[in-house]
Amino acid sequence: MSTLSIAIIIVFCIGYFCIAIESVTKINKSAIALLMFVITWTLFMIDPGSYVPGAVGDSIASKVSTVIEHHLGSTSTTLFFLLGAMTIVELVDQNGGFNFVRDTLQTTSKRALLWRIAFMTFFLSAILDNLTTSIVMIMILRKLVSDKNDRLIYAALVVISANSGGAFSPIGDVTTIMLWNKGVITAAGVITEIFIPSLVSMVIPAIILSLSLKGKLELKTDTTVVQNDDVLTESQRKTIFFLGVGGLIFVPIFKTITHLPPFVGILLVLGVLWTVTEIFYTSIHQESEDTANNTNTQKRVSKMLSRIDMDTILFFLGILMAVACLETIGALTLLGETLDVTFEGNHYLVTGIIGVLSSIVDNVPLVAGCMGMYPVQAAGDMAVDGIFWQLLAYCAGVGGSMLIIGSAAGVVVMGLEKITFVWYMKKITWIAFVGYLAGIIVYWLERTFILG
Repeated sequence: MSTLSIAIIIVFCIGYFCIAIESVTKINKSAIALLMFVITWTLFMIDPGSYVPGAVGDSIASKVSTVIEHHLGSTSTTLFFLLGAMTIVELVDQNGGFNFVRDTLQTTSKRALLWRIAFMTFFLSAILDNLTTSIVMIMILRKLVSDKNDRLIYAALVVISANSGGAFSPIGDVTTIMLWNKGVITAAGVITEIFIPSLVSMVIPAIILSLSLKGKLELKTDTTVVQNDDVLTESQRKTIFFLGVGGLIFVPIFKTITHLPPFVGILLVLGVLWTVTEIFYTSIHQESEDTANNTNTQKRVSKMLSRIDMDTILFFLGILMAVACLETIGALTLLGETLDVTFEGNHYLVTGIIGVLSSIVDNVPLVAGCMGMYPVQAAGDMAVDGIFWQLLAYCAGVGGSMLIIGSAAGVVVMGLEKITFVWYMKKITWIAFVGYLAGIIVYWLERTFILG
């Protein structure tokens, strides 16, 4: 590895460390992530020809631009998906769509709420995706739990449950979608064989976290989402809910039919909802004009877009583009090859370590690197639905729960609930790790004694 590559890796590690101690430095993690992005790629430009094949002379600029634009395009799909999902959830929430979900979950027992949140998040993330589900569940938690310390426990469980639920579904996580599209796992195979390990990886942390929750909930005094001055009818609010939630469920179907990226489906749903709500608010504009004008202003999509948490968006941009630089210089591929040589023949260890690494760096390039490194075989661990590929789906998804910035769900929850990296690492990391290992053991038992 060249000196320049080592320098890029060092910059990434320093930036990662600064993000980890955000609560100490008081420097916003998004600022650090953006600096990581810019500095790593600036160092890359010192000698881009050593990383980009065919980049010599006058062709260097165009070749490098193509590489960066490729990675920026991939990153933008995640950012637009996040923007669309956050806006849709906020729109449904502001118009009372989640009232009945909140009422179903509502209980005065802290432990009862924990289990309801855990299972609802787990199964919703398999249908929608772990990112969207996390946003929805945090919005509901804000309506139910007033104590900040209790809500942090619930929020941490949302991250764990969302990642576990996404791992056993071919549409529940970006990495499983990648593996499914590549043809190395099948929908039936990953659901039947990874479901129980994923469930175990959620249930065990939930049991441990439930021990720290005792007594009754102090219910929030303001639990009504729809205010008295709301001008929409009940049927209009239900229409918004079904269009929003139904639209989110439709996104993977839209992707399957059109083969377009998921963010296109999200933007389709947002466009439909935006149009419908504009029609609703325009049609009632004449009734109680002053109140209607105020409500229109506050609850229309154009206003909600201005309230989107841009810190989270910019953090995603910086982290994903910095990781893309590591991918371009070959650091991730080299790491994967080293793991394969060191633990030759033991795919439980290889995928297990990849899962741990996925909590540190983005799991998407790790999985992409693995798909490029290991060819699909006719039989054995590397066959379609083989041990390696199914474990990779489980480990890359569930492993991201071990650190708050290890998954898209974690990053979103971190931004929405202002969870610090250090708090999560002290309180939750070991709990998530125990569940992660338990799931791997359960999968081994399945393959050895049931499917073997």
